[in-house]
Amino acid sequence: MNELFAICQTGKIEDGDASGFLLMRIDETGEPKPWPILITRKGNNFCGFENACPHKGERLDAETGHFLDEEGNFLTCGHHQAQFDLDTGHCFIGPCQGKKLKSIEIVVDDGDVCVTGVELAEEDGLGL
Repeated sequence: MNELFAICQTGKIEDGDASGFLLMRIDETGEPKPWPILITRKGNNFCGFENACPHKGERLDAETGHFLDEEGNFLTCGHHQAQFDLDTGHCFIGPCQGKKLKSIEIVVDDGDVCVTGVELAEEDGLGL
């Protein structure tokens, strides 16, 4: 089993919302590198994605922490308004239509939302 790294408690992310976090991931050279991620919640289902739009690689939250459209239904890139499904990360509107956000493995363990399958540096857990 992969190691679990707790990101936050489940109650920190409201139902129908998304929250961003900045972790430090070990890259291919063994060096720590900033790794912005976001976690969405629908009921008791949590999904994780890298916080990078497939269009140009920019963070979705042009304004820190703002990931959703005005109605709160879709993840939206603040740079060019591409919209993504909260569960799958598939883009259905915008210049990256047909592409998807890179998903990350999320596990809920004893009330904590955890990421697994990656090697994090000791400086992880820097919330945005």
